[in-house]
Amino acid sequence: MTSLFDDFGFVAVVLQGFGFIAQSVLVGATFFAVLVVPRDTRDSVAIAARKASTVVEVAALATIVVALATALLTAGMLVATIQLAWRDVASAPFVLAAIAKVAAASVVGTRLRNPDAGPSARMTSIAAALALIAAAVADSHAIARLDHVAPLLIATYAHQLGAGLWLGGLPCLWLTLRDADPATARRIGRRYSTLAATGVALIVGAAFVFAFEYIGSFEGLYGTAYGAMAGVKTLLLVLLLMLGFANFRTLHGALPDRVAVPRVRRFVELEIAAGFAVLMAAASIASSSAAVDVVADRLSLPELAARMAPAVPAFESPARDALSPIVAPGTVTASRTAGDRAWSAYNHHVAGLVIVLIGIAALLRHRRRLRWAAHWPLLILLLGVFLLVRADPEIWPLGSVGPFESLGDPEVLQHRLFVVLIAAFAIVEWRVQLGRIASPRMSRVFPLLMVAGGALLLTHSHAVADAKEQLLIEMTHLPIAVLGVVAGSARWLEVSTSHGEGRVGREGRVARYVWPVALILVGLILLEYREA
Repeated sequence: MTSLFDDFGFVAVVLQGFGFIAQSVLVGATFFAVLVVPRDTRDSVAIAARKASTVVEVAALATIVVALATALLTAGMLVATIQLAWRDVASAPFVLAAIAKVAAASVVGTRLRNPDAGPSARMTSIAAALALIAAAVADSHAIARLDHVAPLLIATYAHQLGAGLWLGGLPCLWLTLRDADPATARRIGRRYSTLAATGVALIVGAAFVFAFEYIGSFEGLYGTAYGAMAGVKTLLLVLLLMLGFANFRTLHGALPDRVAVPRVRRFVELEIAAGFAVLMAAASIASSSAAVDVVADRLSLPELAARMAPAVPAFESPARDALSPIVAPGTVTASRTAGDRAWSAYNHHVAGLVIVLIGIAALLRHRRRLRWAAHWPLLILLLGVFLLVRADPEIWPLGSVGPFESLGDPEVLQHRLFVVLIAAFAIVEWRVQLGRIASPRMSRVFPLLMVAGGALLLTHSHAVADAKEQLLIEMTHLPIAVLGVVAGSARWLEVSTSHGEGRVGREGRVARYVWPVALILVGLILLEYREA
């Protein structure tokens, strides 16, 4: 139990991200099933209705599970740390909000299980979905503010509703585009675009309110964790808007249905990936103090510029005994020695060099005379082994802390999760590159894990006592997270447009160069990494 509570911050952010995803999909699927799917009896429309009902059921169950898990984790943390009784925690606002979420999700999941649900069931489901958002807003930043509470509550509600209408409806749209006949799929896609445009308007309008009330100034944007995450979220949102605009033009353009529908389906897949990353970023933002509340530990432009200035990477590792003494897992290091900083910089620089080589090899892999470049995934596996040994020197085999005992440190746990992701996609992608795996699904493991790694990196934090130093370190991770999402999405697009024998569509030919370049940029960022 102690290890679990030590990991509370990281697990809580990840759970909140999953909660945002489940909630958005449930709301989006509800509105999709009620307002987008036409009410007629044609077989193709019936397929779309059944798919939407299935998404509603799955999302409702996920919302319930995540809400209960989050409430239990938070309650257990309070009981363990401040000695509250369980009966006292049971009446806490976050518990009541979780109960309301479970009730609302249960209503939606049961009322829309039948694709042929009548008007009463459909309207009840819409009302329950709106109540679900209200319960989520009751457990947000807005409810804890002292000033301008009403406008912030309205903006938060609009923001979450917009995310549901747009991002949450994408899985239903994708299933419709995949399974319905092209004419019906395009018709439903056009109807959905109106709903999505409404969601975009709600999101953007609320974002202006948040920028004014929570960030307040340009200094709050670059000088605080909240502002930095908001900037990353905005960047991902711009990417989403570009994809959405491309889909809108295709759906409402002159291309024939048989050409337009597959193209839109491919871009919807990218929207889903980027949209879920945005929701993970939103969870990270929700766990941070508003920028206007952070005054003493803000970064200044000179501090930021000094850290981001180009420098020659170091490839000389200090000795193990030059590092700080081992502390208990989960303990924040009060001061890092020069050896600690040099050890960390060496790790990042070696990783950066390997990733640059991976990107270059991936660019060259289609050259006939450079067939050896197809083995580039082995470099990823090598990198995973290096990180497993070097990332946490106090852990076996370099240190005396056991591998299982070390998981009580949230930072170590995150490092181990990243290594598992690295090893998994290295092995699978190597076999894909060699042609030993022909399955389209297995070919998507590598891009899927790159997107997942980028999204998970948005929740990553370092246990450093100096708040400014922690923020400066995280500033280097945020662009890597965005590039990870871009690289994974581009590789996914390349795979999705494949027509066999190495031939890809027009978008895939562009994506073929985008994702290796994104990896090279990740490597260059890591080569510039350093700590003060």
